[in-house]
Amino acid sequence: MNLRAEIEEKLKEAIKNKEKEKISVYRLLITNIKNKEVEKKRLLTEEEFYSVVRTLIRQHHESIESFKKGGRTDLVEAEEKELKILEDLLPRPLSEEEIENAVLEGIKEVGAKDRKEAGKVIKFIMEKYPGRIDGKKLSEMVLKRLSG
Repeated sequence: MNLRAEIEEKLKEAIKNKEKEKISVYRLLITNIKNKEVEKKRLLTEEEFYSVVRTLIRQHHESIESFKKGGRTDLVEAEEKELKILEDLLPRPLSEEEIENAVLEGIKEVGAKDRKEAGKVIKFIMEKYPGRIDGKKLSEMVLKRLSG
Protein backbone atom coordinates (compact mmCIF):
# COMPACT_ATOMS: atom_id res chain seq x y z
CA MET A 1 0.00 0.00 0.00
CA ASN A 2 1.39 3.40 -0.90
CA LEU A 3 1.60 6.23 1.60
CA ARG A 4 -1.30 8.17 0.08
CA ALA A 5 -3.54 5.11 0.44
CA GLU A 6 -2.47 4.84 4.09
CA ILE A 7 -3.50 8.46 4.69
CA GLU A 8 -6.83 7.83 2.96
CA GLU A 9 -7.39 4.88 5.31
CA LYS A 10 -6.51 7.06 8.30
CA LEU A 11 -8.99 9.65 7.03
CA LYS A 12 -11.76 7.03 6.89
CA GLU A 13 -10.91 5.98 10.43
CA ALA A 14 -10.93 9.58 11.64
CA ILE A 15 -14.31 10.19 10.01
CA LYS A 16 -15.71 7.08 11.72
CA ASN A 17 -14.37 8.28 15.08
CA LYS A 18 -15.44 11.91 14.44
CA GLU A 19 -11.91 13.26 15.10
CA LYS A 20 -12.18 16.77 13.65
CA GLU A 21 -8.50 17.71 13.78
CA LYS A 22 -7.36 14.50 12.10
CA ILE A 23 -10.04 14.81 9.42
CA SER A 24 -8.88 18.33 8.64
CA VAL A 25 -5.18 17.41 8.56
CA TYR A 26 -5.64 14.27 6.43
CA ARG A 27 -7.85 16.09 3.92
CA LEU A 28 -5.32 18.89 3.63
CA LEU A 29 -2.49 16.39 3.20
CA ILE A 30 -4.35 14.34 0.57
CA THR A 31 -5.12 17.52 -1.38
CA ASN A 32 -1.46 18.56 -1.29
CA ILE A 33 -0.35 15.08 -2.35
CA LYS A 34 -2.81 15.01 -5.27
CA ASN A 35 -1.69 18.47 -6.38
CA LYS A 36 1.96 17.38 -6.31
CA GLU A 37 1.12 14.18 -8.23
CA VAL A 38 -0.71 16.19 -10.89
CA GLU A 39 2.26 18.54 -11.12
CA LYS A 40 4.70 15.62 -11.51
CA LYS A 41 2.27 13.51 -13.62
CA ARG A 42 3.03 10.42 -11.54
CA LEU A 43 2.70 9.00 -8.04
CA LEU A 44 5.02 10.51 -5.45
CA THR A 45 8.08 8.69 -4.19
CA GLU A 46 8.44 8.12 -0.47
CA GLU A 47 10.86 11.07 -0.15
CA GLU A 48 8.50 13.37 -2.08
CA PHE A 49 5.62 12.31 0.18
CA TYR A 50 7.64 13.19 3.28
CA SER A 51 8.65 16.45 1.65
CA VAL A 52 4.96 17.39 1.34
CA VAL A 53 4.45 16.53 5.02
CA ARG A 54 7.49 18.61 6.04
CA THR A 55 6.18 21.56 4.01
CA LEU A 56 2.88 21.41 5.87
CA ILE A 57 4.74 21.17 9.18
CA ARG A 58 6.75 24.28 8.30
CA GLN A 59 3.52 26.12 7.39
CA HIS A 60 1.99 25.16 10.73
CA HIS A 61 5.05 26.46 12.59
CA GLU A 62 4.74 29.77 10.73
CA SER A 63 1.00 29.96 11.51
CA ILE A 64 1.65 29.27 15.19
CA GLU A 65 4.18 32.11 15.33
CA SER A 66 1.76 34.49 13.61
CA PHE A 67 -1.11 33.55 15.89
CA LYS A 68 1.09 33.98 18.98
CA LYS A 69 2.04 37.48 17.85
CA GLY A 70 -1.63 38.24 17.32
CA GLY A 71 -2.60 36.90 20.73
CA ARG A 72 -4.88 34.21 19.29
CA THR A 73 -4.25 31.39 21.77
CA ASP A 74 -7.33 29.49 20.56
CA LEU A 75 -5.85 29.24 17.06
CA VAL A 76 -2.39 28.43 18.44
CA GLU A 77 -3.83 25.42 20.28
CA ALA A 78 -5.65 24.18 17.16
CA GLU A 79 -2.52 24.55 15.01
CA GLU A 80 -0.39 22.74 17.59
CA LYS A 81 -2.81 19.78 17.62
CA GLU A 82 -2.68 19.59 13.83
CA LEU A 83 1.11 19.94 13.90
CA LYS A 84 1.39 16.95 16.25
CA ILE A 85 -0.71 14.83 13.87
CA LEU A 86 1.56 15.74 10.95
CA GLU A 87 4.76 15.11 12.92
CA ASP A 88 3.49 11.64 13.84
CA LEU A 89 3.37 10.79 10.12
CA LEU A 90 7.11 11.23 9.69
CA PRO A 91 9.42 8.30 10.40
CA ARG A 92 11.77 8.48 13.37
CA PRO A 93 14.65 10.79 12.43
CA LEU A 94 18.18 9.44 12.50
CA SER A 95 20.36 10.31 15.48
CA GLU A 96 23.55 12.37 15.07
CA GLU A 97 25.61 9.18 15.22
CA GLU A 98 23.42 7.42 12.66
CA ILE A 99 23.69 10.39 10.30
CA GLU A 100 27.46 10.46 10.71
CA ASN A 101 27.63 6.73 9.87
CA ALA A 102 25.35 7.28 6.86
CA VAL A 103 27.62 10.09 5.64
CA LEU A 104 30.71 7.87 5.92
CA GLU A 105 28.91 5.04 4.14
CA GLY A 106 27.63 7.40 1.43
CA ILE A 107 31.07 8.84 0.76
CA LYS A 108 32.56 5.36 0.54
CA GLU A 109 29.74 4.00 -1.64
CA VAL A 110 29.80 6.93 -4.09
CA GLY A 111 33.58 7.20 -3.99
CA ALA A 112 33.47 10.94 -3.35
CA LYS A 113 36.82 12.65 -2.95
CA ASP A 114 35.94 16.35 -2.64
CA ARG A 115 33.16 18.90 -2.15
CA LYS A 116 32.23 18.81 -5.85
CA GLU A 117 30.77 15.33 -5.34
CA ALA A 118 28.73 16.24 -2.25
CA GLY A 119 25.48 16.22 -4.24
CA LYS A 120 25.95 12.57 -5.20
CA VAL A 121 26.55 11.60 -1.58
CA ILE A 122 23.54 13.56 -0.35
CA LYS A 123 21.30 12.03 -3.03
CA PHE A 124 22.50 8.52 -2.12
CA ILE A 125 21.78 9.06 1.59
CA MET A 126 18.41 10.76 1.06
CA GLU A 127 17.26 7.84 -1.12
CA LYS A 128 18.44 5.31 1.43
CA TYR A 129 16.78 7.06 4.40
CA PRO A 130 13.70 8.84 2.96
CA GLY A 131 12.09 11.28 5.34
CA ARG A 132 14.48 10.51 8.19
CA ILE A 133 17.17 13.16 7.68
CA ASP A 134 16.94 16.93 7.50
CA GLY A 135 18.50 17.87 4.16
CA LYS A 136 20.17 21.03 5.45
CA LYS A 137 21.81 19.20 8.34
CA LEU A 138 22.92 16.38 6.05
CA SER A 139 24.39 18.82 3.55
CA GLU A 140 26.43 20.54 6.28
CA MET A 141 27.77 17.20 7.56
CA VAL A 142 28.68 15.92 4.08
CA LEU A 143 30.45 19.16 3.14
CA LYS A 144 32.31 19.21 6.46
CA ARG A 145 33.45 15.60 5.97
CA LEU A 146 34.53 16.16 2.36
CA SER A 147 36.43 19.36 3.28
CA GLY A 148 38.64 17.85 5.90
